[in-house]
Amino acid sequence: MSWGTELWDQFDNLEKHTQWGIDVLEKYIKFVKERTEIELSYAKQLRNLSKKYQPKKNSKEEEEYRYTSTRAFLATLNEMNDYAGQHEVISENMTSLITGELTRYVQELKQERKSHFHDGRKAQQHIETCWKQLEASKRRFERDCKEADRAQQYFEKMDADINVTKADVEKARQQAQLRHQMAEDSKAEYSSTLQKFNSEQHDHYYTHIPNIFQKIQEMEERRIVRIGESMKTFAEVDRQVIPIIGKCLDEITKAAESIDHKNDSQLVIEAFKSGFEPPGDIDFEDFTQPMKRTVSESSLSNSRGDGKSEPKFGGKSKGKLWPFIKKNKGAGPEDFSNLPPEQRRKKLQQKVDELNKDIQKEMDQRDALTKMKDVYIKNPQMGDAASVDHRLAELGQNIEKLRLEVQKFEGWLAEVEGRLPLRTDQARRQSGLYEGQNTAAVNSCAQDRESPDGSYTEEQSQETEMKVPATEFDDEFDDEEPLPTIGTCKALYTFEGQNEGTISVAEGEMLYVIEEDKGDGWTRIRRNEDEEGYVPTSYVEVYLDKNAKDVYKSLQKISE
Repeated sequence: MSWGTELWDQFDNLEKHTQWGIDVLEKYIKFVKERTEIELSYAKQLRNLSKKYQPKKNSKEEEEYRYTSTRAFLATLNEMNDYAGQHEVISENMTSLITGELTRYVQELKQERKSHFHDGRKAQQHIETCWKQLEASKRRFERDCKEADRAQQYFEKMDADINVTKADVEKARQQAQLRHQMAEDSKAEYSSTLQKFNSEQHDHYYTHIPNIFQKIQEMEERRIVRIGESMKTFAEVDRQVIPIIGKCLDEITKAAESIDHKNDSQLVIEAFKSGFEPPGDIDFEDFTQPMKRTVSESSLSNSRGDGKSEPKFGGKSKGKLWPFIKKNKGAGPEDFSNLPPEQRRKKLQQKVDELNKDIQKEMDQRDALTKMKDVYIKNPQMGDAASVDHRLAELGQNIEKLRLEVQKFEGWLAEVEGRLPLRTDQARRQSGLYEGQNTAAVNSCAQDRESPDGSYTEEQSQETEMKVPATEFDDEFDDEEPLPTIGTCKALYTFEGQNEGTISVAEGEMLYVIEEDKGDGWTRIRRNEDEEGYVPTSYVEVYLDKNAKDVYKSLQKISE
């Protein structure tokens, strides 16, 4: 079965058929390309869908994801994101393995087809030229033969006419011989051209055209095989991601099976448990006898002062129990005193944990910068060591602020848990921000505390009666004799001493050192007889007097 022998006369049809084959291939390429676009669009929509329902950071939604059912939903969202990724893989593989390869192959196929049909047209033009030469030789032979016959007839006519001279007869005879010779020459040329044409025609139809058509046939068969292989690849690309998609679906099933309704119920208790006891029975109030109205000791309308103040009645009595009273709207106080005890304890503990994480983060940055500074000191060509000093000072100040915040919230947490932390001089100095609150602010916070029944009391809560006296730092300085100067220091940065016990300094200012850093990050300095206080050690450059330092250490030992 060969196109060269079976379709030797179908050159035009073969040209149309091969062009149709290329059109089919390009149509398939377009189909696969549109499929890849659909896969990409589907993957993008899946990712957007997953992102849309992801919990927002630092929002109420994030807190809801502690339940097993919502965690399972979150796992489903994450798996759908991976599921979308597999559709992106399908698109990428189809683009590289099918559309890209076939596009290059089509260009090569067009060039090859053009070359083969060019050779075919060239062969056809050659055989047509040979045929035209044969026809021209044949016509010339035919014309010469007719001319020779006419010349012969004319000679015979002249020879038979007695009135014609011998000269005319001789001339007619020579003309007849000449024409006859020309006819013989034309015959020989025609015969030669005919033999040549027959040979060319045989080669054309039995050698050249079959070879060209055979190449065209092989080209077309390769195209058919190639499109079949591409269709197999099309299916294989899908088949390769089926196991991964199956794993995604298995993980979704696993997440669904991990839902624990009992655990979620317990989490609801932990989330909303107030810590209060249910209200007791309400005593019968007999209005038939003139007597003072009494209120049950177990009623939650009592203030926390154990009878320090009597209930206030603004017209009508508030007879509703606390679980049914609306809570205050808007932002609550910083110490979460508007919450029930159990919820307040959880909020305070959460705040302490967050602050400790922030402290650890700042300390890690400080350690990294310190190492960088050491590298710069050892290798000055790598950088200027002084360039990181300002950032180190900022980190030191941030750490101190965060520590003060931690101590403030730990104090409130200790109040809730019914214990008090040990308050040393050093701790007081580090928590100056908390203890330096003005009395009015503390009293205001205490008066704003909400009782369990939702009403407000004007009495100061027992929780706030543990306020540290505002004169504690004054006592620390006034009761002691003035400390001797042990050196001087230069302020590297401006420090605003807003907390009690601290002192403000300006950048470049020279001051006296009266107490070294005891490991808490603070140095005690003096500007004059009336101004002294603490500044962060990282904010000053200390120059200690050796003799004065020895005397100071001796005095410390004596005092101990």
